[in-house]
Amino acid sequence: MRRRSLGILGVGAFGEFILKYLIPYFNVSVYDTHRDLSRLAKIYNIEICDPEYLSDCDVIVLAVPVAHLEETMASIAHRLQPGQMIMDVASVKIKPVEVISAMIPRGVDYISLHPLFGPQSGRNGIAGMDIALCDVKESKRKICVRKFLEDILGLRVFETTPDQHDLEMAYVQGMTHLIAKVFTKMDIPPIHQQTTTYKLLNEMVEMIKYDSAELYRTIQTDNPYVEKTRREFLSAVKSLDESSS
Repeated sequence: MRRRSLGILGVGAFGEFILKYLIPYFNVSVYDTHRDLSRLAKIYNIEICDPEYLSDCDVIVLAVPVAHLEETMASIAHRLQPGQMIMDVASVKIKPVEVISAMIPRGVDYISLHPLFGPQSGRNGIAGMDIALCDVKESKRKICVRKFLEDILGLRVFETTPDQHDLEMAYVQGMTHLIAKVFTKMDIPPIHQQTTTYKLLNEMVEMIKYDSAELYRTIQTDNPYVEKTRREFLSAVKSLDESSS
């Protein structure tokens, strides 16, 4: 069978991280407006191509920040043809799904994914880790995508809706990233005597603190449920502080 082509638009930390999991199965091409990809091209023996070329790939992965999704789709939508597939890997789902669904041509498949791992949490491998899947267009190839994620990459797939995804991520990411940011802003001295709970907290902070500021903004501002969750969290902190004084 013909080896499928896959283009990645946006090669930040996550886009680079997933390359090694995709190149054994696809002819991969990449593009990023803000980064020199020549080093990666040599390491992985992949092509650097412009959006015009990438828009002809069988599968197109949008790994750009949510703020740039609309302009990215605008740069490729006119070239998309029936039979191609678009995927996004954004950390929020309601907004990306609205943007892409409004611009994607008829006959082009679209599945929205959120890998619940990254370069830090997946540094020892991704088998057994979780990924959310939103089948927003009732894709005919959803079963094939799910089998690839489960049987080839060894991931645990959770099918959900954009709304339910963002509702849960308001706690899963909205709170954990907020706590990690607060923790890193505190001038905490080296700690030699650590409880198990402190070690787990520190591990969480270590995994998150290397994430980009843009990812943090996406999690905190592009998820419509995060504001309410953040208010509840800060209110609970204030209540606890007042009750102990």
